Amino acid sequence: MPPVPVPPEVDAFLAEPNPAVVATVSPNGEPHTAATWYDWEDGRVFLNMDESRLRLRYMRRNPAVSLTVLGEGSWYAQVTLLGRIVSIEDDPDLAGIDRLSNRYYGKPFRNRDAKRVSAWMEPERWSSWPLPR
Repeated sequence: MPPVPVPPEVDAFLAEPNPAVVATVSPNGEPHTAATWYDWEDGRVFLNMDESRLRLRYMRRNPAVSLTVLGEGSWYAQVTLLGRIVSIEDDPDLAGIDRLSNRYYGKPFRNRDAKRVSAWMEPERWSSWPLPR
């Protein structure tokens, strides 16, 4: 797996609101995966989740994560980023989840009573199949 930064065509692929799956490590060392929204900014991944999610608990315990982004038009076009969570912060005004909801649906997140948390992942390595064009 090559180190970051990613080449321009991978950067462009990650900039699209594609479906994604985040993987974390459970306390017993088993992988835990969950479908997720994400955003790509300046070579980092932005995530947001409900405060009750297992993935958040696992991120806090072990910051090693991966994100696999699937091409919206083809599941076989994919990019996987391996890295670490470098920041976890509460999202009391829902700005983080609104950012992702606007990215994916074009409107703010509907549940205004949600308790959300934002996290930033810094990728260290990446792979893809096939290389996005």
